[in-house]
Amino acid sequence: MATKKEVEDGKICALLSYLIIGIIWYFVDDKMKKNQFAKFHTQQSLVLVLFSVIVSILNSILSAIITVIAVVTMGVGSVLMIIPLLISFIPMVFWIMGIVYSLQGKEKELPCGGGGIGFIIH
Repeated sequence: MATKKEVEDGKICALLSYLIIGIIWYFVDDKMKKNQFAKFHTQQSLVLVLFSVIVSILNSILSAIITVIAVVTMGVGSVLMIIPLLISFIPMVFWIMGIVYSLQGKEKELPCGGGGIGFIIH
């Protein structure tokens, strides 16, 4: 858990980590590497990037399967195309949650398994 001073010092880096530039800042600046709050949110954003890539790949596969179903059913299955659309919003919701948590000064893990790749940052 980060101290109040660490939260204040690392808030900008934590916020920017969800916009990718903070991840770069974290790895370049030694001061940020020592800040537990910045470290936590950088870790969360790295997990979110990985999660987004996985969701995107799975969504592409699902879209291809649904397209085949739509062709076989002569268009009736095209109603199912709403599913990949809805799934694609999940990473965006988690991204917004991470930004809100960083602005509030909270160290709360994202639902996509935020502590999963902590070994990269240690």
